[in-house]
Amino acid sequence: MTTQKRILFTGGSGKAGKHVVPYLLDKGHRVVNVDLTPLDHPGVDNLTADITDSGQMFNVMTSYANFDELEPGNGVPAFDAVVHFAAIPRILIHPDNETFRVNAVGTYNVIEAAVKLGIRKIVIASSETTYGICFADGRADPKSLPLDEDYDVDPMDSYGLSKVVNEKTARAFALRSGFDIYALRIGNVVEPHEYKQNFPTYFANPEMRRRNAFCYIDARDLGQIVDRCLATDGLGFQVFNAGNDTNGMNIPTAELIERFFPGVPLTREMGENEALFSNRKIREVLGFDEEHDWRKYVKG
Repeated sequence: MTTQKRILFTGGSGKAGKHVVPYLLDKGHRVVNVDLTPLDHPGVDNLTADITDSGQMFNVMTSYANFDELEPGNGVPAFDAVVHFAAIPRILIHPDNETFRVNAVGTYNVIEAAVKLGIRKIVIASSETTYGICFADGRADPKSLPLDEDYDVDPMDSYGLSKVVNEKTARAFALRSGFDIYALRIGNVVEPHEYKQNFPTYFANPEMRRRNAFCYIDARDLGQIVDRCLATDGLGFQVFNAGNDTNGMNIPTAELIERFFPGVPLTREMGENEALFSNRKIREVLGFDEEHDWRKYVKG
């Protein structure tokens, strides 16, 4: 599907990245993982660097991937794309100001370096938390359902706010450069082992998943989404929900809305199990074709 690309990937050692990077390697891409912790996986090149240091970001984007690239004697090869996943992954790990600083300044540094170095394809990790339900103080209702990319995102927490700022940063640099910068609002990431480990508990206690609007994204399907972003050129700045086709719950969509979001208006009719966190745009624009429905791995 995609031609082989030389990709700089930040945060490839994280929960999502450690699945997305192998997916990209399997597609024939060369991946340099930039993280504070290396990813121990065959074929990945690692550089240890801090996204909050602008100089380090310019430096890694003008670096050899590994010793083999010294051999031709043609200087450092250019990166074809930057995928930026590195971040503090949620609230309540670091103080709020540090969460905001690392995520907002780090993303600015990564995008600025990529644009100023002429790397014309940039994919960044935004988040489902931008919709304001996940880390709300108290029980927040969305303004409407399904949640789609045109929604007026309104988080009240430092993490969700940092991701909204990052989308605006991406838009500003896309307008300035004319480059493609795609922001993925990534749903609740599920690793392969987590279906049997967690989903039976969710099914027994569906209220646990209300703050995620019952969304999920299989980590391997997220790899496909990133690969499709790399293969799809010319869209400028775009926001995409990165979620699976259906809710991560064994209750039909209409019943989920009635039980957990009563009174929230619908902007359109929805399918029987269609995800409240809509992935219609990635299916229609990027050609995303889900491979890992939860029903393959756990009995509903």
